[in-house]
Amino acid sequence: MILVVSGPSGSGKTTVAKSLANKYGLRFVSGGQIFREKATVLGKDLVSLNKEAERDFDIDRIIDQEILNQAKGANVVIESHIAGWILADESTVSVYLWAPLEERAKRISQRDQIPYDKALMTILEREQSHYYRFWKYYGIDIQDTSLYDLVINTSKLTPDKVLGIIEYFLDSYIRLTPGK
Repeated sequence: MILVVSGPSGSGKTTVAKSLANKYGLRFVSGGQIFREKATVLGKDLVSLNKEAERDFDIDRIIDQEILNQAKGANVVIESHIAGWILADESTVSVYLWAPLEERAKRISQRDQIPYDKALMTILEREQSHYYRFWKYYGIDIQDTSLYDLVINTSKLTPDKVLGIIEYFLDSYIRLTPGK
């Protein structure tokens, strides 16, 4: 089984993906963590590496190839902004989580213990870079969620409620499609 959890920063994708991995006994792979590790190795922050990736497709190509390699092992939950698109033909189920910008900035501000305004600006800078790069390199409109099996607005839901919705969907899906 290959489960994909995508969405913008602060939507809850990492929290939910880790919980799904634990619940179903699957490996957890974070595209965001792969990107963060690359930034650390290069001595850059996330916004700087995103800006560099706008000029150098090899940065995204290497990270995306690692995500694809991890998916080949199956029995995995992959969390990534772009995984839904690059794994569209391989994933068993793909989920897209989102929340309004203000809610995501509030969550990131609390999570990272930074001022709300800084969280908001960081999200805007990173998302602008994502929109640009994913369109430029892949022809992907990351606002088009039509390829996802399940799309959830997480703004008024606890992580446990989001997990419950996904578990219900997965259990129903697995019952209806034996062998998946």
